Amino acid sequence: MAGLNPLFLVLAGAGFFVAGCVAPPMKPPSAAEEAAWLAEAPPAPREFRAAWVATVANIDWPTRPGLPVHQLRAEMIEILDRAHRMGLNAIVLQVRPAADALYPSRLEPWTEYLSGRQGRAPGWFYDPLREWIVEAHRRGLELHAWLNPYRARHVTAKSPLAPNHLARTHPDAVKTYGELLWMDPGEPVARQRTLDVVADIVRRYDVDGIHIDDYFYPYPLVAPANADPAATAMATLPGTREFPDEPSWQRYRATGGTLARADWRRENVNELVRALHETVHRVKPWVRFGVSPFGIGRPDRRPPGIAGFSQYDQLFADVELWVEQGWMDYLSPQLYWPIAQKAQSFEVLMDYWIRQNPRRRHLWPGLYTSQVADTARGWQAEEILSQIDLLRRRPEVGGHVHFSMVALKQDRRGLATQLQARPYVQPALVPATPWLAQSTPAKPRVQSARLTGAPERRRIRVSTMDATDLTHLAVWRKAGGAWTFSLQPVGNRDVPLTIDPARGPVEAMVLSVIDRLGQESERVVVLTKPAD
Repeated sequence: MAGLNPLFLVLAGAGFFVAGCVAPPMKPPSAAEEAAWLAEAPPAPREFRAAWVATVANIDWPTRPGLPVHQLRAEMIEILDRAHRMGLNAIVLQVRPAADALYPSRLEPWTEYLSGRQGRAPGWFYDPLREWIVEAHRRGLELHAWLNPYRARHVTAKSPLAPNHLARTHPDAVKTYGELLWMDPGEPVARQRTLDVVADIVRRYDVDGIHIDDYFYPYPLVAPANADPAATAMATLPGTREFPDEPSWQRYRATGGTLARADWRRENVNELVRALHETVHRVKPWVRFGVSPFGIGRPDRRPPGIAGFSQYDQLFADVELWVEQGWMDYLSPQLYWPIAQKAQSFEVLMDYWIRQNPRRRHLWPGLYTSQVADTARGWQAEEILSQIDLLRRRPEVGGHVHFSMVALKQDRRGLATQLQARPYVQPALVPATPWLAQSTPAKPRVQSARLTGAPERRRIRVSTMDATDLTHLAVWRKAGGAWTFSLQPVGNRDVPLTIDPARGPVEAMVLSVIDRLGQESERVVVLTKPAD
Protein backbone atom coordinates (compact mmCIF):
# COMPACT_ATOMS: atom_id res chain seq x y z
CA MET A 1 0.00 0.00 0.00
CA ALA A 2 1.33 3.44 -0.88
CA GLY A 3 2.47 5.72 1.91
CA LEU A 4 -0.18 8.07 3.23
CA ASN A 5 0.15 11.82 2.97
CA PRO A 6 -0.13 14.05 6.06
CA LEU A 7 -3.48 15.57 6.93
CA PHE A 8 -3.67 19.34 7.39
CA LEU A 9 -6.04 21.53 9.35
CA VAL A 10 -6.20 24.67 7.26
CA LEU A 11 -7.77 28.08 7.40
CA ALA A 12 -11.48 28.21 6.56
CA GLY A 13 -12.19 31.38 4.55
CA ALA A 14 -14.13 34.29 6.05
CA GLY A 15 -17.20 33.78 3.88
CA PHE A 16 -17.30 30.00 3.97
CA PHE A 17 -20.05 29.73 6.59
CA VAL A 18 -21.14 33.20 7.61
CA ALA A 19 -19.56 36.12 5.83
CA GLY A 20 -17.50 38.35 8.07
CA CYS A 21 -17.73 36.08 11.15
CA VAL A 22 -14.18 34.88 11.62
CA ALA A 23 -12.82 34.34 15.13
CA PRO A 24 -9.15 34.71 16.08
CA PRO A 25 -6.79 31.80 15.38
CA MET A 26 -6.89 29.01 17.93
CA LYS A 27 -4.03 28.68 20.36
CA PRO A 28 -1.64 25.85 19.48
CA PRO A 29 -0.95 23.49 22.37
CA SER A 30 2.42 23.37 24.03
CA ALA A 31 4.24 20.05 24.10
CA ALA A 32 3.16 19.54 27.71
CA GLU A 33 -0.46 20.44 26.95
CA GLU A 34 -0.55 18.11 23.96
CA ALA A 35 0.87 15.22 25.99
CA ALA A 36 -1.68 15.80 28.75
CA TRP A 37 -4.64 15.91 26.36
CA LEU A 38 -3.44 12.83 24.47
CA ALA A 39 -3.11 10.91 27.72
CA GLU A 40 -6.61 11.90 28.78
CA ALA A 41 -8.49 11.21 25.53
CA PRO A 42 -9.96 7.67 25.52
CA PRO A 43 -9.01 5.09 22.88
CA ALA A 44 -11.29 4.93 19.87
CA PRO A 45 -14.08 2.36 20.32
CA ARG A 46 -13.80 -0.63 18.00
CA GLU A 47 -16.53 -3.05 16.89
CA PHE A 48 -17.63 -4.52 13.58
CA ARG A 49 -21.37 -3.78 13.32
CA ALA A 50 -22.74 -5.14 10.08
CA ALA A 51 -25.87 -6.51 8.47
CA TRP A 52 -26.30 -8.92 5.59
CA VAL A 53 -28.39 -7.55 2.72
CA ALA A 54 -29.73 -10.63 0.93
CA THR A 55 -30.82 -10.31 -2.69
CA VAL A 56 -31.76 -13.96 -3.26
CA ALA A 57 -35.55 -14.38 -3.25
CA ASN A 58 -35.72 -10.57 -2.73
CA ILE A 59 -35.28 -11.05 1.02
CA ASP A 60 -33.83 -7.59 1.67
CA TRP A 61 -33.24 -5.77 -1.62
CA PRO A 62 -34.91 -5.14 -3.90
CA THR A 63 -38.29 -5.81 -2.34
CA ARG A 64 -39.47 -7.41 -5.59
CA PRO A 65 -38.08 -7.99 -9.07
CA GLY A 66 -38.82 -5.65 -11.94
CA LEU A 67 -38.72 -2.34 -10.06
CA PRO A 68 -37.68 0.76 -12.02
CA VAL A 69 -34.19 2.08 -11.37
CA HIS A 70 -35.39 5.11 -9.39
CA GLN A 71 -37.20 2.79 -6.96
CA LEU A 72 -34.21 0.47 -6.70
CA ARG A 73 -32.14 3.49 -5.72
CA ALA A 74 -34.73 4.71 -3.23
CA GLU A 75 -34.82 1.33 -1.49
CA MET A 76 -31.01 1.24 -1.41
CA ILE A 77 -30.85 4.71 0.17
CA GLU A 78 -33.48 3.73 2.74
CA ILE A 79 -31.38 0.74 3.82
CA LEU A 80 -28.12 2.68 3.97
CA ASP A 81 -29.67 5.60 5.83
CA ARG A 82 -31.17 3.25 8.39
CA ALA A 83 -27.84 1.44 8.81
CA HIS A 84 -25.95 4.69 9.30
CA ARG A 85 -28.56 6.23 11.59
CA MET A 86 -28.71 3.23 13.94
CA GLY A 87 -24.92 2.91 14.26
CA LEU A 88 -23.84 0.13 11.89
CA ASN A 89 -20.47 0.52 10.18
CA ALA A 90 -20.65 -2.13 7.44
CA ILE A 91 -23.01 -3.74 4.93
CA VAL A 92 -22.50 -7.25 3.52
CA LEU A 93 -24.30 -7.15 0.18
CA GLN A 94 -25.17 -10.34 -1.73
CA VAL A 95 -23.88 -9.78 -5.27
CA ARG A 96 -23.90 -13.38 -6.56
CA PRO A 97 -27.00 -15.28 -5.41
CA ALA A 98 -26.80 -18.20 -7.87
CA ALA A 99 -24.01 -18.03 -10.48
CA ASP A 100 -25.48 -14.68 -11.53
CA ALA A 101 -24.59 -11.06 -10.91
CA LEU A 102 -25.94 -7.93 -9.24
CA TYR A 103 -23.68 -5.84 -11.49
CA PRO A 104 -22.68 -5.80 -15.18
CA SER A 105 -20.45 -8.83 -15.71
CA ARG A 106 -18.83 -10.44 -18.72
CA LEU A 107 -18.68 -13.73 -16.79
CA GLU A 108 -22.21 -14.26 -15.49
CA PRO A 109 -25.73 -13.07 -16.36
CA TRP A 110 -27.71 -10.41 -14.54
CA THR A 111 -29.66 -11.91 -11.64
CA GLU A 112 -33.40 -12.22 -12.11
CA TYR A 113 -33.97 -10.76 -8.63
CA LEU A 114 -33.37 -7.31 -10.16
CA SER A 115 -35.20 -7.26 -13.49
CA GLY A 116 -37.41 -10.33 -13.15
CA ARG A 117 -35.61 -12.20 -15.92
CA GLN A 118 -32.12 -13.66 -15.71
CA GLY A 119 -29.76 -11.98 -18.14
CA ARG A 120 -31.85 -8.82 -18.47
CA ALA A 121 -30.27 -5.58 -17.25
CA PRO A 122 -32.37 -3.63 -14.72
CA GLY A 123 -31.71 -0.36 -16.56
CA TRP A 124 -29.45 1.36 -19.07
CA PHE A 125 -26.01 2.26 -17.70
CA TYR A 126 -27.10 1.19 -14.21
CA ASP A 127 -24.49 -0.50 -12.03
CA PRO A 128 -26.11 -1.38 -8.67
CA LEU A 129 -22.90 -2.55 -7.02
CA ARG A 130 -21.03 0.65 -7.86
CA GLU A 131 -23.87 2.75 -6.46
CA TRP A 132 -24.06 0.69 -3.28
CA ILE A 133 -20.32 1.20 -2.75
CA VAL A 134 -20.41 4.94 -3.41
CA GLU A 135 -23.41 5.56 -1.18
CA ALA A 136 -22.13 3.29 1.60
CA HIS A 137 -18.75 5.02 1.67
CA ARG A 138 -20.44 8.42 1.62
CA ARG A 139 -22.06 7.45 4.92
CA GLY A 140 -18.87 6.00 6.38
CA LEU A 141 -20.04 2.40 5.92
CA GLU A 142 -17.87 -0.41 4.61
CA LEU A 143 -19.26 -2.50 1.75
CA HIS A 144 -18.39 -6.21 1.61
CA ALA A 145 -19.41 -8.18 -1.50
CA TRP A 146 -21.10 -11.46 -0.55
CA LEU A 147 -21.04 -14.41 -2.96
CA ASN A 148 -22.58 -17.83 -2.88
CA PRO A 149 -19.69 -20.02 -4.07
CA TYR A 150 -21.57 -22.97 -5.60
CA ARG A 151 -25.33 -22.47 -5.88
CA ALA A 152 -26.40 -22.25 -9.54
CA ARG A 153 -30.17 -21.86 -9.20
CA HIS A 154 -32.37 -21.15 -6.18
CA VAL A 155 -35.75 -22.80 -5.57
CA THR A 156 -37.47 -19.40 -5.94
CA ALA A 157 -36.09 -18.81 -9.45
CA LYS A 158 -38.80 -18.38 -12.07
CA SER A 159 -37.19 -17.19 -15.31
CA PRO A 160 -35.30 -19.46 -17.70
CA LEU A 161 -31.54 -19.71 -17.48
CA ALA A 162 -29.71 -17.14 -19.56
CA PRO A 163 -27.60 -18.46 -22.47
CA ASN A 164 -24.35 -17.50 -20.71
CA HIS A 165 -25.24 -19.15 -17.38
CA LEU A 166 -22.74 -21.80 -16.31
CA ALA A 167 -25.45 -24.50 -16.40
CA ARG A 168 -25.80 -23.84 -20.15
CA THR A 169 -22.18 -23.19 -21.11
CA HIS A 170 -20.74 -26.03 -18.96
CA PRO A 171 -23.66 -28.34 -18.14
CA ASP A 172 -21.40 -31.14 -16.93
CA ALA A 173 -20.17 -28.88 -14.10
CA VAL A 174 -23.69 -28.24 -12.75
CA LYS A 175 -25.85 -30.90 -11.10
CA THR A 176 -29.53 -31.09 -10.30
CA TYR A 177 -30.09 -31.68 -6.61
CA GLY A 178 -33.73 -31.66 -5.58
CA GLU A 179 -35.12 -28.32 -6.78
CA LEU A 180 -31.66 -26.76 -6.90
CA LEU A 181 -28.96 -26.50 -9.51
CA TRP A 182 -25.55 -26.81 -7.88
CA MET A 183 -22.03 -26.40 -9.17
CA ASP A 184 -20.01 -29.56 -8.53
CA PRO A 185 -17.05 -28.60 -6.29
CA GLY A 186 -15.12 -31.50 -7.86
CA GLU A 187 -15.25 -29.87 -11.30
CA PRO A 188 -12.26 -27.56 -11.93
CA VAL A 189 -14.34 -25.28 -14.17
CA ALA A 190 -16.76 -24.58 -11.31
CA ARG A 191 -13.95 -23.64 -8.94
CA GLN A 192 -12.25 -21.48 -11.56
CA ARG A 193 -15.46 -19.64 -12.37
CA THR A 194 -15.86 -18.55 -8.75
CA LEU A 195 -12.22 -17.46 -8.59
CA ASP A 196 -12.59 -15.48 -11.82
CA VAL A 197 -15.74 -13.78 -10.56
CA VAL A 198 -14.06 -12.76 -7.31
CA ALA A 199 -10.96 -11.45 -9.10
CA ASP A 200 -13.20 -9.44 -11.44
CA ILE A 201 -15.14 -7.85 -8.56
CA VAL A 202 -12.04 -6.98 -6.56
CA ARG A 203 -10.28 -5.54 -9.62
CA ARG A 204 -13.21 -3.41 -10.84
CA TYR A 205 -14.85 -2.29 -7.60
CA ASP A 206 -13.75 -0.50 -4.44
CA VAL A 207 -15.10 -3.18 -2.11
CA ASP A 208 -13.80 -3.44 1.45
CA GLY A 209 -14.23 -7.19 1.68
CA ILE A 210 -15.17 -10.39 -0.14
CA HIS A 211 -17.50 -12.66 1.80
CA ILE A 212 -18.73 -16.22 1.20
CA ASP A 213 -21.47 -18.00 3.11
CA ASP A 214 -22.13 -21.54 4.35
CA TYR A 215 -23.19 -23.15 1.05
CA PHE A 216 -20.38 -25.45 -0.06
CA TYR A 217 -21.74 -28.87 -0.89
CA PRO A 218 -25.52 -28.44 -0.51
CA TYR A 219 -27.39 -29.11 2.68
CA PRO A 220 -28.55 -32.73 2.32
CA LEU A 221 -32.04 -33.53 1.12
CA VAL A 222 -34.01 -36.34 2.72
CA ALA A 223 -34.69 -39.21 0.32
CA PRO A 224 -38.35 -40.23 -0.20
CA ALA A 225 -39.49 -43.24 1.80
CA ASN A 226 -39.97 -45.29 -1.41
CA ALA A 227 -36.60 -44.35 -2.94
CA ASP A 228 -34.50 -47.02 -4.64
CA PRO A 229 -31.97 -48.17 -1.98
CA ALA A 230 -29.27 -48.28 -4.63
CA ALA A 231 -29.79 -44.55 -5.28
CA THR A 232 -29.00 -43.70 -1.66
CA ALA A 233 -26.34 -46.30 -0.99
CA MET A 234 -23.61 -43.65 -1.03
CA ALA A 235 -25.48 -41.35 1.33
CA THR A 236 -23.40 -39.88 4.13
CA LEU A 237 -26.38 -40.12 6.47
CA PRO A 238 -29.17 -42.70 6.40
CA GLY A 239 -32.16 -41.39 4.50
CA THR A 240 -30.41 -38.53 2.68
CA ARG A 241 -29.88 -38.14 -1.04
CA GLU A 242 -26.34 -38.37 -2.32
CA PHE A 243 -24.99 -35.39 -4.20
CA PRO A 244 -24.60 -36.58 -7.83
CA ASP A 245 -20.87 -36.04 -8.31
CA GLU A 246 -20.07 -39.55 -9.55
CA PRO A 247 -18.35 -38.37 -12.80
CA SER A 248 -15.91 -36.04 -11.04
CA TRP A 249 -15.31 -38.64 -8.33
CA GLN A 250 -14.53 -41.37 -10.85
CA ARG A 251 -12.24 -39.05 -12.78
CA TYR A 252 -10.34 -38.33 -9.56
CA ARG A 253 -10.01 -42.06 -8.87
CA ALA A 254 -8.87 -42.75 -12.45
CA THR A 255 -6.02 -40.25 -12.11
CA GLY A 256 -4.66 -42.04 -9.06
CA GLY A 257 -6.51 -40.22 -6.29
CA THR A 258 -6.38 -42.09 -2.98
CA LEU A 259 -8.53 -39.99 -0.65
CA ALA A 260 -11.78 -41.38 0.68
CA ARG A 261 -14.77 -39.76 -0.95
CA ALA A 262 -15.63 -37.53 2.02
CA ASP A 263 -12.01 -36.40 2.36
CA TRP A 264 -11.85 -35.73 -1.39
CA ARG A 265 -14.94 -33.54 -1.15
CA ARG A 266 -13.46 -31.63 1.78
CA GLU A 267 -10.24 -31.11 -0.17
CA ASN A 268 -12.24 -29.71 -3.10
CA VAL A 269 -13.71 -27.09 -0.78
CA ASN A 270 -10.36 -26.49 0.93
CA GLU A 271 -8.80 -25.70 -2.45
CA LEU A 272 -11.47 -23.11 -3.20
CA VAL A 273 -11.18 -21.33 0.16
CA ARG A 274 -7.40 -21.28 0.02
CA ALA A 275 -7.43 -19.98 -3.56
CA LEU A 276 -10.05 -17.31 -2.77
CA HIS A 277 -7.90 -15.98 0.05
CA GLU A 278 -4.87 -15.83 -2.25
CA THR A 279 -6.80 -14.32 -5.16
CA VAL A 280 -8.34 -11.50 -3.15
CA HIS A 281 -5.00 -10.41 -1.71
CA ARG A 282 -3.13 -10.82 -4.97
CA VAL A 283 -5.47 -8.40 -6.72
CA LYS A 284 -5.78 -5.91 -3.84
CA PRO A 285 -3.81 -6.68 -0.67
CA TRP A 286 -6.01 -4.49 1.54
CA VAL A 287 -9.35 -6.19 0.74
CA ARG A 288 -10.39 -8.56 3.54
CA PHE A 289 -11.72 -12.06 2.93
CA GLY A 290 -14.37 -13.47 5.25
CA VAL A 291 -16.42 -16.64 5.66
CA SER A 292 -19.75 -17.14 7.46
CA PRO A 293 -20.08 -20.91 8.04
CA PHE A 294 -22.73 -22.88 9.91
CA GLY A 295 -22.21 -22.20 13.60
CA ILE A 296 -21.64 -25.71 15.05
CA GLY A 297 -18.14 -27.17 14.87
CA ARG A 298 -17.00 -30.61 13.78
CA PRO A 299 -18.26 -33.47 15.96
CA ASP A 300 -14.88 -34.65 17.24
CA ARG A 301 -14.12 -31.21 18.75
CA ARG A 302 -17.50 -30.16 20.12
CA PRO A 303 -17.85 -29.19 23.77
CA PRO A 304 -19.92 -31.51 26.00
CA GLY A 305 -23.65 -31.04 25.54
CA ILE A 306 -23.47 -29.57 22.04
CA ALA A 307 -25.37 -31.50 19.36
CA GLY A 308 -26.69 -30.89 15.87
CA PHE A 309 -25.87 -30.79 12.19
CA SER A 310 -22.28 -31.49 11.09
CA GLN A 311 -21.06 -29.21 8.32
CA TYR A 312 -17.80 -31.16 8.38
CA ASP A 313 -19.59 -34.37 7.36
CA GLN A 314 -22.50 -32.95 5.33
CA LEU A 315 -21.27 -29.75 3.69
CA PHE A 316 -17.68 -31.02 3.64
CA ALA A 317 -16.52 -27.73 5.15
CA ASP A 318 -13.44 -28.09 7.38
CA VAL A 319 -13.78 -24.60 8.83
CA GLU A 320 -11.46 -25.29 11.74
CA LEU A 321 -8.67 -26.05 9.28
CA TRP A 322 -9.26 -22.83 7.36
CA VAL A 323 -9.01 -20.77 10.53
CA GLU A 324 -5.91 -22.61 11.71
CA GLN A 325 -4.21 -22.00 8.36
CA GLY A 326 -5.17 -18.32 8.26
CA TRP A 327 -7.12 -18.64 4.98
CA MET A 328 -9.46 -15.84 6.00
CA ASP A 329 -9.27 -12.42 7.58
CA TYR A 330 -12.52 -12.74 9.47
CA LEU A 331 -14.83 -15.53 10.55
CA SER A 332 -18.57 -14.99 11.07
CA PRO A 333 -19.98 -18.32 12.32
CA GLN A 334 -23.75 -18.29 12.17
CA LEU A 335 -24.76 -18.57 15.83
CA TYR A 336 -28.47 -18.73 15.10
CA TRP A 337 -29.76 -20.08 18.43
CA PRO A 338 -31.02 -18.38 21.59
CA ILE A 339 -28.87 -18.18 24.70
CA ALA A 340 -31.09 -20.58 26.63
CA GLN A 341 -31.00 -23.39 24.03
CA LYS A 342 -28.64 -25.86 25.69
CA ALA A 343 -27.84 -28.24 22.82
CA GLN A 344 -26.83 -25.28 20.62
CA SER A 345 -25.82 -22.86 23.36
CA PHE A 346 -24.98 -19.45 21.91
CA GLU A 347 -22.39 -18.78 24.59
CA VAL A 348 -20.75 -22.22 24.46
CA LEU A 349 -20.49 -22.10 20.66
CA MET A 350 -19.06 -18.61 20.81
CA ASP A 351 -16.34 -19.79 23.17
CA TYR A 352 -15.73 -22.81 20.93
CA TRP A 353 -14.85 -20.61 17.95
CA ILE A 354 -12.61 -18.45 20.11
CA ARG A 355 -10.58 -21.57 20.92
CA GLN A 356 -10.36 -22.56 17.24
CA ASN A 357 -8.73 -19.26 16.28
CA PRO A 358 -4.98 -19.54 17.07
CA ARG A 359 -3.99 -16.83 14.57
CA ARG A 360 -6.40 -14.38 16.18
CA ARG A 361 -8.14 -13.48 12.96
CA HIS A 362 -11.24 -11.32 13.35
CA LEU A 363 -14.17 -13.16 14.94
CA TRP A 364 -17.49 -11.49 14.15
CA PRO A 365 -20.35 -13.99 14.72
CA GLY A 366 -23.61 -13.89 12.80
CA LEU A 367 -26.81 -13.19 14.78
CA TYR A 368 -30.26 -14.44 13.79
CA THR A 369 -31.83 -11.01 14.01
CA SER A 370 -34.65 -11.87 11.58
CA GLN A 371 -36.00 -14.26 14.19
CA VAL A 372 -37.17 -11.20 16.13
CA ALA A 373 -40.84 -10.98 15.17
CA ASP A 374 -44.36 -10.50 16.52
CA THR A 375 -45.20 -14.19 16.21
CA ALA A 376 -45.66 -17.04 18.65
CA ARG A 377 -42.13 -18.32 17.97
CA GLY A 378 -40.57 -14.96 17.32
CA TRP A 379 -37.75 -13.77 19.56
CA GLN A 380 -37.91 -10.74 21.76
CA ALA A 381 -35.54 -7.87 20.90
CA GLU A 382 -33.80 -8.49 24.22
CA GLU A 383 -32.43 -11.81 22.91
CA ILE A 384 -30.26 -10.02 20.34
CA LEU A 385 -29.30 -7.28 22.80
CA SER A 386 -28.23 -9.93 25.33
CA GLN A 387 -26.22 -11.79 22.70
CA ILE A 388 -24.34 -8.61 21.82
CA ASP A 389 -23.65 -8.08 25.51
CA LEU A 390 -22.21 -11.61 25.76
CA LEU A 391 -20.00 -11.01 22.74
CA ARG A 392 -18.67 -7.79 24.24
CA ARG A 393 -17.53 -9.65 27.35
CA ARG A 394 -15.04 -11.59 25.20
CA PRO A 395 -12.10 -9.43 24.10
CA GLU A 396 -11.34 -12.04 21.42
CA VAL A 397 -14.64 -11.19 19.70
CA GLY A 398 -14.58 -7.90 17.83
CA GLY A 399 -18.09 -7.51 16.46
CA HIS A 400 -21.10 -9.21 14.88
CA VAL A 401 -23.27 -9.38 11.75
CA HIS A 402 -27.09 -9.26 11.72
CA PHE A 403 -29.12 -11.55 9.47
CA SER A 404 -30.69 -9.72 7.94
CA MET A 405 -31.26 -6.04 7.23
CA VAL A 406 -35.01 -6.40 6.75
CA ALA A 407 -35.59 -6.95 10.47
CA LEU A 408 -33.64 -3.78 11.30
CA LYS A 409 -35.31 -1.75 8.56
CA GLN A 410 -38.70 -2.78 9.94
CA ASP A 411 -37.54 -2.10 13.52
CA ARG A 412 -39.16 -5.32 14.69
CA ARG A 413 -40.17 -5.13 18.34
CA GLY A 414 -38.26 -1.86 18.46
CA LEU A 415 -34.92 -3.64 18.04
CA ALA A 416 -33.27 -1.06 15.77
CA THR A 417 -34.37 1.74 18.08
CA GLN A 418 -32.98 -0.07 21.11
CA LEU A 419 -29.70 -0.87 19.36
CA GLN A 420 -29.28 2.80 18.49
CA ALA A 421 -30.05 3.91 22.04
CA ARG A 422 -28.08 1.24 23.89
CA PRO A 423 -25.15 -0.75 22.44
CA TYR A 424 -24.74 1.53 19.40
CA VAL A 425 -25.17 4.87 21.17
CA GLN A 426 -21.51 5.63 20.46
CA PRO A 427 -20.06 5.09 16.98
CA ALA A 428 -17.26 2.58 16.54
CA LEU A 429 -14.37 1.98 14.20
CA VAL A 430 -14.09 -1.36 12.44
CA PRO A 431 -11.29 -3.36 14.13
CA ALA A 432 -7.91 -2.89 12.47
CA THR A 433 -6.39 -5.58 10.24
CA PRO A 434 -2.64 -5.03 10.72
CA TRP A 435 -1.56 -8.32 9.12
CA LEU A 436 -2.58 -6.93 5.71
CA ALA A 437 -0.99 -3.51 6.17
CA GLN A 438 2.25 -2.27 4.71
CA SER A 439 2.18 1.17 6.31
CA THR A 440 0.17 3.26 8.76
CA PRO A 441 -1.37 6.70 8.28
CA ALA A 442 0.89 9.65 8.99
CA LYS A 443 0.18 11.81 12.00
CA PRO A 444 -2.04 14.80 11.17
CA ARG A 445 -0.30 18.16 11.33
CA VAL A 446 -1.98 21.43 12.25
CA GLN A 447 -0.96 23.99 9.69
CA SER A 448 -3.45 26.69 10.61
CA ALA A 449 -6.89 26.71 12.17
CA ARG A 450 -9.52 29.34 12.90
CA LEU A 451 -13.07 29.30 14.16
CA THR A 452 -15.62 30.53 11.67
CA GLY A 453 -19.34 31.28 11.64
CA ALA A 454 -21.82 31.86 14.42
CA PRO A 455 -20.85 30.30 17.78
CA GLU A 456 -23.29 27.41 17.41
CA ARG A 457 -21.96 26.61 13.93
CA ARG A 458 -18.24 27.03 14.38
CA ARG A 459 -16.03 24.41 12.87
CA ILE A 460 -12.64 23.80 11.34
CA ARG A 461 -11.91 22.55 7.87
CA VAL A 462 -9.77 19.48 7.34
CA SER A 463 -7.97 19.14 4.04
CA THR A 464 -5.89 16.37 2.52
CA MET A 465 -3.58 16.40 -0.45
CA ASP A 466 -4.31 12.73 -1.15
CA ALA A 467 -6.86 10.67 0.79
CA THR A 468 -7.05 7.58 -1.40
CA ASP A 469 -5.99 5.30 1.45
CA LEU A 470 -7.97 7.11 4.16
CA THR A 471 -11.57 6.44 5.09
CA HIS A 472 -12.50 8.34 8.27
CA LEU A 473 -11.73 11.22 10.58
CA ALA A 474 -11.96 10.14 14.22
CA VAL A 475 -12.74 13.01 16.57
CA TRP A 476 -12.84 13.21 20.35
CA ARG A 477 -14.33 16.42 21.82
CA LYS A 478 -13.99 17.46 25.47
CA ALA A 479 -16.86 19.57 26.82
CA GLY A 480 -18.49 19.84 30.21
CA GLY A 481 -15.93 17.48 31.69
CA ALA A 482 -16.84 14.62 29.33
CA TRP A 483 -15.42 13.24 26.09
CA THR A 484 -17.65 12.60 23.08
CA PHE A 485 -16.51 10.48 20.12
CA SER A 486 -17.61 10.88 16.51
CA LEU A 487 -16.66 9.54 13.10
CA GLN A 488 -17.10 11.04 9.69
CA PRO A 489 -16.04 9.99 6.21
CA VAL A 490 -12.76 11.55 5.19
CA GLY A 491 -14.49 13.18 2.23
CA ASN A 492 -16.49 15.30 4.67
CA ARG A 493 -13.78 17.66 5.87
CA ASP A 494 -15.78 20.16 7.95
CA VAL A 495 -15.43 19.22 11.62
CA PRO A 496 -17.94 20.93 13.94
CA LEU A 497 -16.56 22.28 17.19
CA THR A 498 -19.87 22.26 19.03
CA ILE A 499 -21.75 19.37 20.62
CA ASP A 500 -24.69 19.33 23.04
CA PRO A 501 -25.15 22.99 24.10
CA ALA A 502 -25.97 21.86 27.63
CA ARG A 503 -22.35 20.77 28.05
CA GLY A 504 -20.91 24.15 27.21
CA PRO A 505 -18.16 24.98 24.72
CA VAL A 506 -15.63 22.46 23.48
CA GLU A 507 -12.37 22.78 25.39
CA ALA A 508 -10.25 20.73 23.04
CA MET A 509 -10.42 18.18 20.25
CA VAL A 510 -8.23 15.17 19.57
CA LEU A 511 -8.23 14.10 15.93
CA SER A 512 -6.81 11.19 13.98
CA VAL A 513 -7.22 9.68 10.54
CA ILE A 514 -8.16 6.08 9.76
CA ASP A 515 -7.04 4.09 6.75
CA ARG A 516 -8.94 1.44 4.81
CA LEU A 517 -7.61 -1.32 7.11
CA GLY A 518 -8.88 0.44 10.22
CA GLN A 519 -5.44 1.60 11.35
CA GLU A 520 -5.36 4.85 13.28
CA SER A 521 -2.72 7.52 12.87
CA GLU A 522 -1.05 9.24 15.78
CA ARG A 523 -3.38 11.85 17.20
CA VAL A 524 -3.21 15.61 17.07
CA VAL A 525 -4.62 18.04 19.65
CA VAL A 526 -6.59 21.14 18.67
CA LEU A 527 -7.28 23.69 21.41
CA THR A 528 -10.32 25.91 20.93
CA LYS A 529 -8.96 28.82 22.97
CA PRO A 530 -8.06 31.87 20.84
CA ALA A 531 -4.37 32.61 20.52
CA ASP A 532 -3.03 35.49 22.62
